[in-house]
Amino acid sequence: MIFFSEGAAHLTIDRDHISEMIDTMLEKLGNLGRVLILPPDFTRYHSYAGEITVMLYNKLKNSSYIEIMPTLGTHIPLSDNELNTMYQGIPHEIFKRHDWKNDIIRIGTIPSEIIKGFTGGLVDFPVHCEVNKTLVEGKWDQIISVGQLVPHELVGIANFNKNIFIGVGGKDIIDKTHFIGALYGLEKMMGHISSPVRKVLNYMGDNFTNQLPISYILTVRGVDKDEQIVTRGIFAGNDEECYLRGAALCQEVNIKLQKKEYKKVIAYLEPDEFKSTWVGNKAIFRTRMVVADGGELIILCPGINTFGEDPVNDQIIRKYGYQTTEKLLQSIDENTDLANNLTPVSHLIISSPEKRFKVIYGVKKLSQKDIESVNCNFADYDEMVKRYNPSTLKDGENILPDGEEIFYVSNPAQGLWAEINRFKQND
Repeated sequence: MIFFSEGAAHLTIDRDHISEMIDTMLEKLGNLGRVLILPPDFTRYHSYAGEITVMLYNKLKNSSYIEIMPTLGTHIPLSDNELNTMYQGIPHEIFKRHDWKNDIIRIGTIPSEIIKGFTGGLVDFPVHCEVNKTLVEGKWDQIISVGQLVPHELVGIANFNKNIFIGVGGKDIIDKTHFIGALYGLEKMMGHISSPVRKVLNYMGDNFTNQLPISYILTVRGVDKDEQIVTRGIFAGNDEECYLRGAALCQEVNIKLQKKEYKKVIAYLEPDEFKSTWVGNKAIFRTRMVVADGGELIILCPGINTFGEDPVNDQIIRKYGYQTTEKLLQSIDENTDLANNLTPVSHLIISSPEKRFKVIYGVKKLSQKDIESVNCNFADYDEMVKRYNPSTLKDGENILPDGEEIFYVSNPAQGLWAEINRFKQND
């Protein structure tokens, strides 16, 4: 059932209109005694999900019992400052932490033969559907998942039921869906509405959580003529239709197809949003299809101070480093720590330029020794911005005073950039 659906590539939807649409949704849902809201963590700060969550809280707080559980997946919990910034005015005690290793309950298993069919034979292991036990045991009148539809490297387009099964999911499903996506290939999947991982998630939604009262509010965000992020679409419902409608607009708004590849691509990562290569490597994922063979991707990342956010993931990255897929798959067969932790393996696979182009990190908070210890290329941030200054570059093609041609992306998390022939329209 669709509660509301509105959007177009050049439309700007303002706060007041979004508030009115949420009112219509809440009217359709009726009396809600207990409500669980599942919004994103701070890595989705620009999603507008924070503002929507605040609206929901203020509209329901006088009539409903509310808990809010950010869909962390493997990410670190929000700090007090991040909660204040993203969820202004909501008391911190309302927020509950998702622990992807301990606070979970198994509600079903997809047999290996079905997984084999979804993946075209890439893997044939079973996948356990494990979610935070709060979803199942909380006796909720409504579970409202809030998030942004945006091209994603391991599912195709982020959000919808990914917010449930990975955002508040357990280790088995996070590990195995990430690994399926990595083996399938991010360049075949990013920006596509359907993918092997999406089929896995849809199967779980149809078979394991269909008894839970889950609804979705999904945004599509774009950049206006003044380079400000605005809401282009907003879709709400309790089944796949809201995702399908929103994902089609996401493709139109967030996929930036280019007529050519570039020998030098510059990507900037906001320091408050990107503090690890675990998240910051979106700069690689989302721009790799516009980097020419033999080219360079320079990531200006002044806030990055570590590699993996989870301690185990960070340890594995530091131990094995960024390397080619071939070497990593060989290492899985030889090392149980990799075989038992497929999520960091998947991160390492999709982060690899596979020797096709060079990745250079322009950092302030990691040393040259740190960067090179994980097989990466170091540059000093302050030196790099003397030539490639984010405050003077415009998104897209730039010609510097000495004639050098570069392609600049100011926020790689908000889209996908690809040379037109590298992005295959297969939906």
